[in-house]
Formats: sequence, C-alpha cells, structure tokens
Amino acid sequence: MEPCVTVGLDGSPESLAAARWAADEAERRKLTLRLLHAWPLLVPEPTRIPAEMDQNYWARRIVRNTRAELQAHHPGLPVVGSLVADDAEHALLRAASESEMIVLGSRGLMPVESYFLGDISMPVVARAERPVVLVRARTGEDGPQATRTATGGVVVALKLHGPCDDLLQFAFETAAARGMPLRAVHGRSLPVDAYVPWGVDHDVAEGIVQDAHKLLSQTLRPWRDRFPQVDVTDSTALVSPAKAVVQAAEGADLLVVGRRQDRHPLAPRLGPVAQAAIHHARCPVAVVPHD
Repeated sequence: MEPCVTVGLDGSPESLAAARWAADEAERRKLTLRLLHAWPLLVPEPTRIPAEMDQNYWARRIVRNTRAELQAHHPGLPVVGSLVADDAEHALLRAASESEMIVLGSRGLMPVESYFLGDISMPVVARAERPVVLVRARTGEDGPQATRTATGGVVVALKLHGPCDDLLQFAFETAAARGMPLRAVHGRSLPVDAYVPWGVDHDVAEGIVQDAHKLLSQTLRPWRDRFPQVDVTDSTALVSPAKAVVQAAEGADLLVVGRRQDRHPLAPRLGPVAQAAIHHARCPVAVVPHD
C-alpha cells in the first residue's frame, strides 16, 4: 500500500476530531488518508437488500459520511475508506505497520481532563510499530475547525540518554510540514546533594542546567542542519521529566514523546513521561516508538 496516514473511526465525536486532524496532516505531508473502521461482524457485501436489513449499513455510513466531510474541506486529498472484518485492536495494529502514522480519538474526562484510553487505545499505543497520535475533541466546539489549536508549535520531549533519532525525525518533519517552530524540552530532577538547609544550591543547579544544555545542543545540531527552515529552541526544567513535559505542552499544537520498543511484546508498557503526556496534555500527543 502507498504511504498513508490512517485514522481509526468508530462513529464517536472523538474519532471524527481525529479524522479532521489526520486529514490536515495527510494534506501537509502529501500523503493518502485512510479511513479505517473495524467490525468483527462485517459480512460480504450484500446485493439488492433493504438498508434496514443490511448488516453493514452503519459501518459503511460511518466511513461514507466522514469521507464526504473531509473531501469537502480537502478537495485535493486522496481519501480511501477501509472496512475490515476484524476486532479493532488487531486491525489498528496491522494498519499501523502499513502507515506513516495512525491517528486515534481520545475522550477527555472532567474535571481532570485526562485522556481516557480504553481497551483499544492503550494496546495500540503500547504496541504499534509506527507513531500513534491521540486527538481529543474540544468540549463545546463543532465543525472541522474544532481540533485546531493556537500557534504554540511542536514540542518534543528528550531524555538525552540513548538513541532518539526516530523521535527527532518525526518531530522535525512535523514542524517542517506545518511551518511551525519546534521546542525541545528536557526535564531533570535535582539530586539530593543539590539541596541545602536554605533551599537549593544555586551552583549545583546551574551546573546541571549547563550540562543539559550542552547535551541538548549536541543532540539537536545535526537535525538543525538537516532542517534549516525549522526554528528550534531548547529548554531544561529542573523538575521531573513527566512534569516538565506536561508544563511544556500548554499551548502547543502537538506534543511528541518517545516510547521504547518493548522487548516483551506480550506485556508492553509505557514509561512515566508517555503516561503523563497522554493522560494530562491538552493538545494532540504523538507517541513515537524507538530503540
């Protein structure tokens, strides 16, 4: 299959918000958009049967209506519909391996406004071979503009230990495609010896910030050279990495976090930074698997 962005549809407002976001992204990247709806009870296409007796009617309607709306606002975007006779988790994981990214809707729970990841979303985020983007619908907003945010740019969370090329490639490509600035954020908790009876030892804290800044600059240098059109800034926060990421996501258009490729596929898990991002960031979150 040709390169595409796949979005999972289930007929909910959240999946429609995800489809709108995915259409924007596919158009920016000049990719095909694939609308995927999985239903185990899908049957072979019937002929000459009334709609009320057609077992596939609602599945086809979800894809057809979404496609019509998206093509009305993106007339030049190639959009394909895909109905799959499979459970959603298996279908989405298979689709992820065939796509540049997969986009899913997430439901915000009031009052904490965290992401609700159900039986489908969490295994897909934890197991997918390609980036998974989680998009929530904004409360009280309707229409194709409902998922568009301010101009806070793209934020990428970096740990600064271990490889992160896949993470940075996705972040830089997304910022370049959107014509937005990129901000690299690193969080680091202060060690015990940084604390003194009157608070924090300024010299120790300053040394940690300088070391982190040097590592950030070294990590970002080849990517700045590769994407000279992207305005890049970096920052270090002397708080836990998870807290730094959630704080940095305020006002962002997209937050990009990494996930280690799990060595035990039967028991995949997400690290604390990815967990914090997908549960508490208000903007769309891209979870990118990497070595």
